[in-house]
Amino acid sequence: MEQLRKLFYLLLILPFLFVNTGCSSDDDNPVDPPVEVNQAEVLATALEADGVLEDYPALITAVDVNTAILASANIYVIDIRSTDVFNAGHIKDAVNVPDPSNVLQHYRDNNLETKETVVIACYSGQTAAWATGLLRAAGYTNVKDLKWGMCSWNAATSGSWTSQTNVNNGRATELVTTATARPAAGDLPTLNTGSTEAAGILENRLSVVAAEGFGAAKVSSDEVFNNLSNYFILNYWSVDHYNWGHIPGAVQYTPKADIKLATALKTLPTDKPIAVYCYTGHTSAHVAAYLRALGYDAKSVLFGVNGMAHDTMPASKFDPATQINDFPLFQ
Repeated sequence: MEQLRKLFYLLLILPFLFVNTGCSSDDDNPVDPPVEVNQAEVLATALEADGVLEDYPALITAVDVNTAILASANIYVIDIRSTDVFNAGHIKDAVNVPDPSNVLQHYRDNNLETKETVVIACYSGQTAAWATGLLRAAGYTNVKDLKWGMCSWNAATSGSWTSQTNVNNGRATELVTTATARPAAGDLPTLNTGSTEAAGILENRLSVVAAEGFGAAKVSSDEVFNNLSNYFILNYWSVDHYNWGHIPGAVQYTPKADIKLATALKTLPTDKPIAVYCYTGHTSAHVAAYLRALGYDAKSVLFGVNGMAHDTMPASKFDPATQINDFPLFQ
């Protein structure tokens, strides 16, 4: 009998429970729909507002680094070459960070924003340019890439830029003057960072790109020439120099101006690798880091046109006689 009485009371109050529950969820605690944003657009807008593209390339010469060291300036040198090569000879007081993907964290762990200048040095200046591009995108504007890398410091460390494998005229006759039009504007890459704010999106993307390393952000000129249809080829030169000669099928984008939201950023494809090239590989490595942060599969063409048509190229030609110094190496 007692069990039946309890069941009777339960049946009486159940309708009221359902009514109250429904009213509470619909009226008292309305749920707003989730806000959807285009994360790549949010990030590009923020980076453009910070003038990141206008800062590229951020280079410093060996002469200026040596002068700063002699003057005991507030300078910090990160050498990202392998430990054994670093130990064989490096810039005075340089710190070895042999894994370039760790440079961003090393900067933060050591409070390097307090330094007047932070220099990143590698073999040729191109891996360092990629790292510099990431750090400057993060807002660390005191970071610079050692131009020509350690090749410019001393003849004993100049192998990357004096190698005919890297610097040559092997593609000079294959450059063309026929222009290729930019494609129609399309969509930006799709990012899924878990954040809707620029700061959170940037932090996620910098971590991802740093973890990928420069290996994911570089390509040889031979690979591009041998597989032209596999790449969207971005010529990061002025129109005049583009008209002088360029890789077949390359599309011209004016430096600092044309890969922005209001200009031609959206004409870059999201469905194939983008091979970015410049004169030396320094600026293109900066740009590849920037575009990868936005979600593009961008790759810097190593050694730029110095590795295709060195003798006849219109600017920024590596000259061993003037660009290799005799500054001291320390062990």
